[in-house]
Amino acid sequence: MANIMRRSPLFSDITRSDPFYNIEDWFKNFGMRPFSMEMENAPTIKMDLTENDTAYTVRAEIPGVKKEDVKVQIDGNLVSISAETKGEKEEKEGERVICRECHQGSAYRSFTLSSEVDETKAEAKYENGTLVLTLPKKSGKTAKRIEVK
Repeated sequence: MANIMRRSPLFSDITRSDPFYNIEDWFKNFGMRPFSMEMENAPTIKMDLTENDTAYTVRAEIPGVKKEDVKVQIDGNLVSISAETKGEKEEKEGERVICRECHQGSAYRSFTLSSEVDETKAEAKYENGTLVLTLPKKSGKTAKRIEVK
C-alpha cells in the first residue's frame, strides 16, 4: 500500500508519496550512476507528417547522423526510415593508448500511410540533421464515400 501523508496541516489536501520518484538524483552525490546513464545515446527519429490532396510530407529529425548513413525505403504505403551512427574517440599519451571509446547506434522507424506512394516521384533531402521526404500519392486509387441509409 502506498504511504499517504498530509501535505500541509493547514489544508486538507492529501497526496501520495513515491519514494522512488527521483531515484537518479540519489546516485549523483555518491559518485555512482545508474547503468542507463552510462550508455551512449542512439539516434532517435522524431518526425512530423503532413498531408495534402496530392502528397505526404515527412520532416524527420535525425541529429548526429551522416547523410550516407540514412536509408529510406518505400513499399506501397509502407515507409521505413533507418539511421546508423558510428563514432570513435581515442586519447593518446605518447605512444600508449590511455582511453579508447567506441560507440555505435542505430534507429529505425516505420509507418503506414492511408494511400499508396508513387515511388518514382518520391524525393528525399537530408540537411543539418533534418530529413525531408516528399511522397506523392499514386493517382487512380481514390476513396469512395458511401452514403449511409
